[in-house]
Amino acid sequence: MTEDLDALVRRVDSDRWLSSRFVADVAARADLIALYALDHELTRIPQIVSDPLMGEIRMTWWREGLEDIAEGKTPRSHPVLRAIAASALPATALAALTEARMGDLDGAKTGAAALAHADATEGLLMALAARRLSIAATADQVKHAARAVALAHTEAPAALSALRAARAELADLPVAAFPAVAHATLAGPYARGRRPGDLEKRLRLFLAVLRGSVG
Repeated sequence: MTEDLDALVRRVDSDRWLSSRFVADVAARADLIALYALDHELTRIPQIVSDPLMGEIRMTWWREGLEDIAEGKTPRSHPVLRAIAASALPATALAALTEARMGDLDGAKTGAAALAHADATEGLLMALAARRLSIAATADQVKHAARAVALAHTEAPAALSALRAARAELADLPVAAFPAVAHATLAGPYARGRRPGDLEKRLRLFLAVLRGSVG
């Protein structure tokens, strides 16, 4: 039997999945799961292709599938695309995410390039999730939280710096949108070279949501 999207995200992206448990609205939670499942499909492409050209072909397939949805066409036969088509997510913005993920095919980035790529990928993804939960949420309110998540495993000093900046930005984020960013609280342990267990993750996320802070 095909794995449903919620189970898939729980298996491959437990941090975001745990954050999504704090979304009370069932439809909104399902949309976040569709968004995270899409990003999983995109981020795994560099891991499964033998060369960048094959990666570009796969990325293009996803971009065109999202563009079809934006144009009101019948979605392609893939559970993620069908979920996106049934959601309240903006398919045009998701096509832009696919284009940004093309950069993953070029390998790891450092310095200013890493920040720019984080903004175009995780920044857009987190902004879309926050906006889905509250129309008052803006990309500027989640910019540094997204950077902390994107850079925690590769650019530790930059991730910790972003995490400190995120605490001030998130003070203006609508409470309803906080589950879109709660998992940024785990960027601290990751950047310090530690991988928290499931129980610690749940506790950290609970406290983050309770306090409205990723500190």
